[in-house]
Amino acid sequence: MSNPGTPTLDQLRIFLAIVDTGSFAAAGRKLNRAVSVISYGIANLEAQLGVLLFEREGTRKPQLTVAGRAVLSEARGVAEGIDGLRAKVKGLLDGLEAEVDLAVDVMFPAERLGVILRAFAAEFPTVQLRLHVEALGAITAMVLDGTAVVGLSGPLFAGVDGLESVSVGSVAMVPVAAPDHPLGRMDLIPPGAGREYTQLVLSDRSRFTEGKDFSVMSPKTWRLADLGAKHALLRQGIGWGNMPLPMIEADLVSGTLIRLSMPDHPGGIYRFGGIWRRDTPPGPAAAWLLDRFVAQCEIDETLIALPDI
Repeated sequence: MSNPGTPTLDQLRIFLAIVDTGSFAAAGRKLNRAVSVISYGIANLEAQLGVLLFEREGTRKPQLTVAGRAVLSEARGVAEGIDGLRAKVKGLLDGLEAEVDLAVDVMFPAERLGVILRAFAAEFPTVQLRLHVEALGAITAMVLDGTAVVGLSGPLFAGVDGLESVSVGSVAMVPVAAPDHPLGRMDLIPPGAGREYTQLVLSDRSRFTEGKDFSVMSPKTWRLADLGAKHALLRQGIGWGNMPLPMIEADLVSGTLIRLSMPDHPGGIYRFGGIWRRDTPPGPAAAWLLDRFVAQCEIDETLIALPDI
């Protein structure tokens, strides 16, 4: 049994370029190489691996063989790993960032954010911070387009190509209404009652939420792009809706909002991820920020897990 040889990174990039562009000629244009060089590179790669990667007979465009499809995912992993390595080393060579752009989901608890940013200011006094507070899919969009180098995003980043992530905690979401709202006056809310009243829903304009609804129960909705406005309208009794518990705890204590006991809409957990682009890893200051959010998440989860004494 013979062992395959070791392909070069250049051969793998040629292979991926053909797959992505659909032809040897288009791959040559993408890589600024002659078609003969592309063909020679693939022939050498196939010789190194000992397998045929493309079907060339009877087709205008090269089609991946079964072996080619098997090699494809591994080749992408190698190329992405090298890109990540080069980007990380570049960050080290460039040194400390002059500025960090941080995008934060509006649901993220403000107190938790403030504690960590205060520590950041003390640790990196020369680094300017740009803080963007957005809703839902806007965080993912800002990281992908480079507006922010890191983001604290709700769960909409899951499955998005090109992103890396770490868990940075969660927040409880609870349905609430003003005490003079019809639902707020009910001790026992029957199933389906929420559908009879206007639900205030947070929205954004990113492509990640286009045509999608999250935790929307009522056909009657007011959609708001600002969580503060939603909070104010809930207190006015205009409708009912879900809110992050830390933001409305004082309202629940004072009675300006009532937590609704809805059997078919009890609320839930909104999970956060610290996200960044795979090809643009965070520099030293941004990486420090992410590490602190992860550490704070671990502390919070430990405290929650402790039994009452």
